[in-house]
Amino acid sequence: MKPKIDYTLCLCTDRDLMRAPSLEKAVELAVQGGCTLIQLREKKGSSLEFYTIAKSIRKLTRALGVPFIVNDRVDIALAVDADGVHLGQKDLPAEVARRLMGADKILGVSAANLKEALEAQECGADYLGVGALFPTETKPDAEKTPLSELKDIRRHITLPVVGIGGIGPETVPRLKGTGVDGIAVISAILAQRDIAGAARELKQLFCRMREEGNEEHHGGDF
Repeated sequence: MKPKIDYTLCLCTDRDLMRAPSLEKAVELAVQGGCTLIQLREKKGSSLEFYTIAKSIRKLTRALGVPFIVNDRVDIALAVDADGVHLGQKDLPAEVARRLMGADKILGVSAANLKEALEAQECGADYLGVGALFPTETKPDAEKTPLSELKDIRRHITLPVVGIGGIGPETVPRLKGTGVDGIAVISAILAQRDIAGAARELKQLFCRMREEGNEEHHGGDF
């Protein structure tokens, strides 16, 4: 059975940015602070290293009771029995990933515009990661998505929408009124000295902004 996912606060990992002594500790602290979804993101190293790390984080997330998805790699996600995978526009096509993983796994797809969002929805995605919304050092060459485009996507898409790219305490308020269901964060949590505290503060800030947006729209577009 497909797991039910709370997309409010997704931690995307990056071992180069984390301040914790280990990735396992960083993930544990982030979950303590309120992260609702963990996405393992490994851009360097061998497939064996990726698999070994994924296996460890899979065990930890099970113990912590939080969903776990793997970035880019369907094979790694299947090998460790992750809850799902998140794919970019240059990864395996969404329909191929769905066929490989089956109906019970979560499939996330990155989208920078409405066309990509509609295609992902048609191909069986469970949620969208929309961005990059703001400048980000993690992916400096990422295609930028204006907030007006994010609102347009929200109006035409029935899937949960997660904002990505440059999300932090200073940019969360700018998401008010966009209708996003959650945010995906790297450095605003992992690069902080107090990982749990940073996650807690960011989640509270986002939830307050989301509630205010809901009140203003009376649920119109959400």
